[in-house]
Amino acid sequence: MEPVKVVMRYADGRIVKGFTSDFAPNKTFFHISPLESAATDKGIEISVKELKAIFFVKDFTGDASYDENKQFSGTQPPGRKVEVTFFDNEVLVGVTLGYDPSRIGFFLTPADPQSNNLRVFVVSSAMSKFRYL
Repeated sequence: MEPVKVVMRYADGRIVKGFTSDFAPNKTFFHISPLESAATDKGIEISVKELKAIFFVKDFTGDASYDENKQFSGTQPPGRKVEVTFFDNEVLVGVTLGYDPSRIGFFLTPADPQSNNLRVFVVSSAMSKFRYL
């Protein structure tokens, strides 16, 4: 797998940006090479259980002033429409192909196609509320 850009948000509020090439939704650990690490660094092991979510992003800078649209418009990717609320009150709206509360998490594709997030792996234990729209 080619390295992909990710922004990891920990449940305690920490944020780490970097690259991963071994993330899988059924694994409890994966590796990330943080942006500030040396090119020869093998990366650090990350426990998914410590995270709030993993954001697979277009770029690392994004646009802090952009207000992501929480409404669906135009063509949407396949899946069921959902709304996720985290314990820190952040709300994500998008579609998912498979939510199972017994799993460690699930992928969500944002409703807003202009979002910097291509998709998000939501860690189930970090959610305070989940609902189908």
